[in-house]
Amino acid sequence: MDTPSHRIRCGILASAAAIATAAIAAYSNSISVPFVFDDPFAIASNPTIRHLWPPWAPLFPPHGQGLTVEGRPLLNLSLALDYAVSGTRVWSYHATNLLIHILAGLTLFGIARRTLTRWKDTFPDPWFAAVIALIWTLHPLQTESVTYIVQRAESQMGLFYLLTLYFFIRYSESEGSLQVSGLRFQVFAVAACFCCAATKEVAATAPIAVLLYDRTFISGTFADGWRRHRRLYLGLGSTWILLGILVLGSGNRGGTAGFGIGVAPWAYALTQCDAITRYLRLALWPRPLIFDYGAAWVKHPADVLPQGLIVAALVLAGCIAFFRRGAGPFGFAVAWFLLILAPTSLIPGDRQTIAEHRMYLPLASVVAAILCGAWILAGKWRRARAIAFGCGAAGLALGCLGATLDRNRDYSSAVELYADTVAKRPDNVLARYNLGMALAAAGRPGEATAQFEATLRLVPEFPQAEYNLGKALAAGGRMDDALPHFAAAIRINPNYAEAHHELGCALLQAGRRAEARWHFNAAWLIRPDDEDSRRKRDQIDAGR
Repeated sequence: MDTPSHRIRCGILASAAAIATAAIAAYSNSISVPFVFDDPFAIASNPTIRHLWPPWAPLFPPHGQGLTVEGRPLLNLSLALDYAVSGTRVWSYHATNLLIHILAGLTLFGIARRTLTRWKDTFPDPWFAAVIALIWTLHPLQTESVTYIVQRAESQMGLFYLLTLYFFIRYSESEGSLQVSGLRFQVFAVAACFCCAATKEVAATAPIAVLLYDRTFISGTFADGWRRHRRLYLGLGSTWILLGILVLGSGNRGGTAGFGIGVAPWAYALTQCDAITRYLRLALWPRPLIFDYGAAWVKHPADVLPQGLIVAALVLAGCIAFFRRGAGPFGFAVAWFLLILAPTSLIPGDRQTIAEHRMYLPLASVVAAILCGAWILAGKWRRARAIAFGCGAAGLALGCLGATLDRNRDYSSAVELYADTVAKRPDNVLARYNLGMALAAAGRPGEATAQFEATLRLVPEFPQAEYNLGKALAAGGRMDDALPHFAAAIRINPNYAEAHHELGCALLQAGRRAEARWHFNAAWLIRPDDEDSRRKRDQIDAGR
């Protein structure tokens, strides 16, 4: 029977299928992307994901190494499940990342649709909500959270964050009825929030986001929201206990994040003014996308005065709109954007001051605000609005799909990814170093040499760069040139066992046996399991 409700159900199914199909098409060239950056440490070298028995074993990721999985048991468990399927072959990890992203897109579709039904005479149901979710799912700014395997931390947290809000909405819709679904959805919302907390620390903002949504779209005031839903809020708030345990257990993430890592909070905050405005620009025009921004610091407030004014204006506009009758939805969009970015914008980190994966959830409010605003502003052209908007949305979706496919090609190899990063961020020390490592692994020692030399021009006291420069020179047949670089690595770090071993090999090849013997012995004393160094020392002692 062709009834309005039947047409809406068919529209919902068709929209969901379109979102999933488009996501698969956009990430079809990411399934074979190799491990990059933190992936080898968090996956290939992670002993806690190699066994699923006992079942609690993967819930205790490595500690004190600054890995992405540290203090995030559910993230570690999901990687363990993939390891059980394909070991260190990448296809299952990428398939899981894509599935998580599709589910997050579908959950956003559900949230947008149930929110916009409050204005069902303004926004067509369900296709307008589907457009919001489709653009968010296909946006190239999402590639880092989907294609870079270990940044599943962001997308998996995002999925549970969205599910928390979705189940709250479903619970609020069942209020006043005698159905058991209300209690069921409360339990689902709290469970999703616990899963969110066990995946990434940004989950701390999820209960607040639900409260803001409640005040804006359901209860009207904070007091009424608390009165009607306090049991749920107590359940959501209890997730902060788990989060506190996990944060305290991981310390300062191996010295890479927190207020005790030697990074001045004011310098970090100033840098985040540039970060937030950059995120907004990339949401509107996602070029250039950069894999690793490095640790760049703002040295003086005047350097980010325009960005600071933009952020201040955004905060002020959001606050005014949030408490102004009729403008609350815009205020909620601003609050969603700033709230989710708050943990990474306020708590210092010394590794990445800007990271595109942090926009995974905040992007939803930007996309929704722009599309809803465009639809409302075009209201005076009622007859042509749907056609023009539909064509524009289709063109935007196709553009996002093409840009995402193009961005995924940059991830095709470590050399491609780091070369792209260095081209866009030439002063990024670790990008240069990692490009050198990738080139060396690809058997291109000459090009690797140039990158290690560039790294040392930026940071002269970098023992790993000295060591690997020496290895690249040796691989290129320039053993005499390699010697001083191995020696420099040892001068900077006297306990660098690998550098002692390589210098010993170079000296032995040069016929300087006594010096070689000393370095082999030093390497063995530093690392007693180094049988190769011990054996070479013994061969020299035996006169062989």
